Amino acid sequence: MSNPLLGVLFHWLGGLASASFYVPFRKVRGWSWEIYWLMGGFFSWIFAPWIFAYFRTEDLFGVIAAADSNTLIQCIVYGLLWGLGGLTFGLTMRYLGLSLGMAVALGLCAFFGTIIPPMLKGIFFTEVLPTTHGKIVLVGLAMCLLGIAIVGVGGICKEKESPPEERQKNITEFDLKKGLLVALFCGLMSSCFAFGISAGEPLAALSAAAGTNPLFKGLPVICIVLIGGATTNFLWCGYLIAKNKTAAEILQPKMRSANERPATSGINLLWCALAGVLWYFQFFFYVMGESQMGEYGFSSWTLHMASIIIFSSLWGFALKEWKGSSRKTLNYVFLGLSCLVGSTIVIGYGNSLV
Repeated sequence: MSNPLLGVLFHWLGGLASASFYVPFRKVRGWSWEIYWLMGGFFSWIFAPWIFAYFRTEDLFGVIAAADSNTLIQCIVYGLLWGLGGLTFGLTMRYLGLSLGMAVALGLCAFFGTIIPPMLKGIFFTEVLPTTHGKIVLVGLAMCLLGIAIVGVGGICKEKESPPEERQKNITEFDLKKGLLVALFCGLMSSCFAFGISAGEPLAALSAAAGTNPLFKGLPVICIVLIGGATTNFLWCGYLIAKNKTAAEILQPKMRSANERPATSGINLLWCALAGVLWYFQFFFYVMGESQMGEYGFSSWTLHMASIIIFSSLWGFALKEWKGSSRKTLNYVFLGLSCLVGSTIVIGYGNSLV
């Protein structure tokens, strides 16, 4: 039996994990981005998904072997496309700036990832839009998008309040038209993870039939989707390693200055492992949350995105990234966060009426 309020709690935990995963990366020293992203990615996309799925589901490999090949291919392809979305996220920030880029990309990702799966299933106009509970869930989606936009406005205000030299650096390559096109691509591709989860429902059903606890029946789906995502990211990191000639850093982290304390590969690897497992936990809890959302599991994507932004913003305050911001800017942020928190409650309530 579903419990949408418990599902919201699980999605909050997933959002906290996603918002926190980059913090351990801040401790990595002497490794270029492509090195620590590759190392952390091994734990995110390979090690943690398969380990947790193996111990929390029944007959993992037998279930996957019994799945229809079309289901597996769809999951992998959507994972590949999701990987492309992640790789273009940086370009969005480059052309639109951090705050506007985040708001546009994440807003589009939340919208596409929530709306398109029920449309592909043919239930949006027949089982979602006409019903009271469906309308309430869509109101929650609208609140989420509004909250993202308001937090984005707060971020833009913060950028305007920054020193002139920093502001000039941030807008050097600003290009609204190009940025919006890249953000559209990024948002659509990033939402493909939601499409992959939706396409993998037959695999989740097989896992449940094998005796897996309903809370964890979706874990095999995450494993398969991440095969595609890992492929995209590993190829890109491999290209950067070859281009920048940074492979030697794996064994001997590079010293940035003579006064810097020497870094060790072992310590760096531990931080990357922690970051990678934290990143995976967002989808571990996502699967648990989705299992509690009943017929409207597609609304989980909105809850996921809202939770990530809520906890990312709170980390921003903890790391003093908003220090010195005006009261007007902070009011925008708090108003946006209130909308996001409210959206998760409204979506949970709407699901409870099904």
